[in-house]
Amino acid sequence: MAPPERRYLITFGCPDRTGIVARIASFLADAGGWIVEAAYHTDPDTGWFFTRQEVRADSLPFGVEELRERFTAIAAEFGENTSWRITDTGERRRVVILVSKAAHCLYDLLGRVASGELDVDVSAVIGNHAELGGITRAHGIPFHHVPFPAGDAEGKRAAFARVRELVAAHDPHAVVLARFMQVLPPELCAEWAGRALNIHHSFLPSFVGARPYHQAHRRGVKLVGATCHYVTADLDAGPIIEQDVIRVDHGDSIQDIVRKGGDIEKVVLARGLRWHLEDRVLVHGNRTVVF
Repeated sequence: MAPPERRYLITFGCPDRTGIVARIASFLADAGGWIVEAAYHTDPDTGWFFTRQEVRADSLPFGVEELRERFTAIAAEFGENTSWRITDTGERRRVVILVSKAAHCLYDLLGRVASGELDVDVSAVIGNHAELGGITRAHGIPFHHVPFPAGDAEGKRAAFARVRELVAAHDPHAVVLARFMQVLPPELCAEWAGRALNIHHSFLPSFVGARPYHQAHRRGVKLVGATCHYVTADLDAGPIIEQDVIRVDHGDSIQDIVRKGGDIEKVVLARGLRWHLEDRVLVHGNRTVVF
């Protein structure tokens, strides 16, 4: 199989006004840039403009660093609040996955990576329990067991410090909480802002606390959902990347509902991670635009 065509990904957001598309397009055209994908959106509520564009790397006479340098002047024309970045698909994306005991999301991600469906390097898996070490090592990926002692605040702080150290060693493009079941401290939320992704059921705020699927079964719900979002200091309230649902009915047992919920969690997490790594998610405040 031929390697994918190398591209530069440009994401850009600023207060909306006339001429933005023309200015970016003319800048790229003047440099010889070949745009192969472009998407635009204006949010009427905030008056903000968003775009994502893919440019063939081989169409430009210079590399990504010079492209960034030249684009800085273009971005400055649209005000100091402008947010943008340019990434290179030639740089391998790195992911670190945090897990607990629940295996379904980890199994799914490792399977997608092994099959080539998800073209990333999983640099490490970190677990607060040891149960998922075997499957991780079977895929040739380092597994780090970092216990989180129950009821020991100082021990938990030390555990998070160790997790932080392990993650920093790999400098990943994404930190995936694949049912990690631990609440990140605010300082880690800030350090990993925009690259820490979480997955959880979508019963909140209706069914809070332990055994949400059991609560949902007793209530007779007809839809089971999942949410993938960026992690913030506000628990389970970060910008949403993706959501989906699957139907259940009166004939489903609790085990059926849990199984269906796990199925939708896997799909939603994989979609969210892919879109994040492809720079398709633009965050503005607590909302996202997904191109």
